[in-house]
Amino acid sequence: MDQFLDQALTPARFALLLGVGVAVLLIVLGFVTYAIYFERKVLGWMQLRIGPNRTGPLGLLQTVADVFKLLIKEDTIPHKADRGLFILAPALAFVPSFACLAVLPFSENLQLANLNVGLLYYAALSSITTIAIVLGGWASNNKYALLGGMRSAAQMISYEIPLVMSVVGVVLLSGSLNLRNIVEGQLGGFWNWNFIPQIIGFAVFIVAAVSELNRTPFDLPEAESELVAGYHVEYSGFRFAFFMLAEYVYVFAIAALTSVLFLGGWDAPLPVLDIIPGILWFALKFSFVVFFLIWIRGTLPRVRIDQLMGLGWKVLLPLALANIFITAIVIELKDAFS
Repeated sequence: MDQFLDQALTPARFALLLGVGVAVLLIVLGFVTYAIYFERKVLGWMQLRIGPNRTGPLGLLQTVADVFKLLIKEDTIPHKADRGLFILAPALAFVPSFACLAVLPFSENLQLANLNVGLLYYAALSSITTIAIVLGGWASNNKYALLGGMRSAAQMISYEIPLVMSVVGVVLLSGSLNLRNIVEGQLGGFWNWNFIPQIIGFAVFIVAAVSELNRTPFDLPEAESELVAGYHVEYSGFRFAFFMLAEYVYVFAIAALTSVLFLGGWDAPLPVLDIIPGILWFALKFSFVVFFLIWIRGTLPRVRIDQLMGLGWKVLLPLALANIFITAIVIELKDAFS
């Protein structure tokens, strides 16, 4: 794949790359469609409800019908909204979420772009969505939307810091920001995976990632009990769908990134299981992380805004800093006695 990307850009290669991009987009859209269905069914199972079961066999077409409904709904823009920014915000939220997928290695041979600074690329692009959410809230000319946008800015900036710092220990252990190199440093079985030596960083990463996704129990920007619907309250139809699409694409990205950084990526838990293709191990770990995110949503109540901010600054940030120092000291001691 790397040699292919290094070749000169010809019309044929451009068409092939475009086709690969479209294929990845269709896969992600399929994931989003059925991740929503899966989430509804799992939450129903956890809460002794049925979930979707009417539209199509086993309710499999319910989410498809919902997406179609959003696409054909009337597109309304508030009269006093900032029209340009109002239109820009949903696209600005989605594009970075999709672009983040380019650097994620799904198996030994399946990665769109093998960047030396892949982790830095992911962190930088994912931060752009904060701007989109603030833009959407401000451009709507609605006080509830503005409050939701400001909450989101405060929340995502606060949790972006411990999120990034929690993976510094992984970078120290692997000596690289390249996601493929990070996975290759964990090969050989689950005892080599980073979640064991980096258990503190792993815990901080999971909590901060849930907050970055604006999902329960950290869904304060969309708190319908006090903000109606938050930053996207004035959006309808396909523009509203773009915000929801961005959220679930980030679920895809975070689950994949967690698998890469802490769970060995495509590595089998035992060397004797290497006969099973790596992409299947990656898919299994990825699915477990997605299930865990749904489990959290179905279990925990929404926190208050002061509890949310206090957790980020008073708990997660010190833990992330402590993890960096502990990891650096252990590495130095190991080098000194080896």
